[in-house]
Amino acid sequence: MSTGGSWVDRDAAVVWHGFTQMASWADNAPIVVERAEGRELIDVNGRRYLDAISSLWVTTLGHHVPELDAALTAQLDRVAHTTMLGNGNRATIEFAEALAAVVPVDAPHVLFASDGAAAVEQALKIAFQFWVNQGERGRDGYLALGGAYHGDTVGSLSVGAGGFGTDLFDPLRFPVVRAPGYDQPDWLDRALVVLKEHADHLAAVVVEPLVQGAGGIHVAEADHVGALGAACADAGVLLICDEVATGFGRTGSRFASEQCGLRPDLLCLGKGITGGYLPMSATVASGRVYDAFLGPDLSNRTLYHGHSYGGNALAAAVALRHLQLLDEWDVMANVAARSSQLRAALDARIGGHPAVRDVRVRGLMGGVELAPPIDGLRWGRRVCAAAVSRGVLLRPLGDVVVLMPMLTSTAEEIDRIVGVLAAAIDEVCE
Repeated sequence: MSTGGSWVDRDAAVVWHGFTQMASWADNAPIVVERAEGRELIDVNGRRYLDAISSLWVTTLGHHVPELDAALTAQLDRVAHTTMLGNGNRATIEFAEALAAVVPVDAPHVLFASDGAAAVEQALKIAFQFWVNQGERGRDGYLALGGAYHGDTVGSLSVGAGGFGTDLFDPLRFPVVRAPGYDQPDWLDRALVVLKEHADHLAAVVVEPLVQGAGGIHVAEADHVGALGAACADAGVLLICDEVATGFGRTGSRFASEQCGLRPDLLCLGKGITGGYLPMSATVASGRVYDAFLGPDLSNRTLYHGHSYGGNALAAAVALRHLQLLDEWDVMANVAARSSQLRAALDARIGGHPAVRDVRVRGLMGGVELAPPIDGLRWGRRVCAAAVSRGVLLRPLGDVVVLMPMLTSTAEEIDRIVGVLAAAIDEVCE
């Protein structure tokens, strides 16, 4: 194959990018990354960009972290991957032990996969079979919230609220009971009513604790989310917490469920689990749920589900070191400081801007909702493009500009992100 032409042309000739219209991809000035250092990406032309979206919310401590590099290469000297279907691997066991010691789940057991949508898909299947294994038929429904996003496999798409052009797949989605999302002030009261009405046939309630990420960075009060979890326990309905986006320090605690006082039956993890190094996700089941699957060998109580690369040893070794570094570096203290700074800076620089409808921040998850006067102006896309031209990588969700700085970001970098965003908004919206 020829290696002539620009990198963008070469990419367009052979790559199909997710959530991207390829007919116009090259026209949107994409960057092509060659390498990275710390919190900066460096493209094939040597230009640097501050990675203010954490490479789609996965990178926590930075790129090219020496300690994570060392964990990866040390595991390479042992073995890169062995199957976890019926067998084990030392690196995966060690990480599962460390993860089990810190997750807000009682008597946890970990089922690994490779991405967040798969972790949610696993949780949905486990919740369904949990009731079947106990002889309770008809517990096959799910309660989910408006504005939810749980991934783009068929099951995770079903419990999600749609959007992102996914209406096309409605015939494939199974129906769920839907309550309002965090953008509605009375979401909790209405969710409690729906839960009470449908509890007898629900397998589980599925929520994103504290923040609905891809739905537009909508934020809930911790005690409200906790109240929904308590109601699930009272109603005898399993609780699935999707912390693919909010886990591993993103909201200011290791897991957002902790702030809500939740002990979910199933906890879905992904994105930051390896610090952004390798694909890995996990569905953590409570002992109560796990025990319901124990029985005779090859019996119908078995969970007949597993992925070829689930529990990959390289990913596990990096994930273990990443989990240790979160404590060793006191990352949560930096998240708290930078979160307060981000909120104050956004309020000061753009809080009263006529083009800004709302500013939402929880930990180092931020959303700036723009207020275009008419539809079709694509302000979110244009503001992010203006920021990229100034050396700060941002990505929108419609007209919400997402700010997702890395957990190790400095005060100077937060100021730079907000300053560039303010200039980009002025350029596009005035």
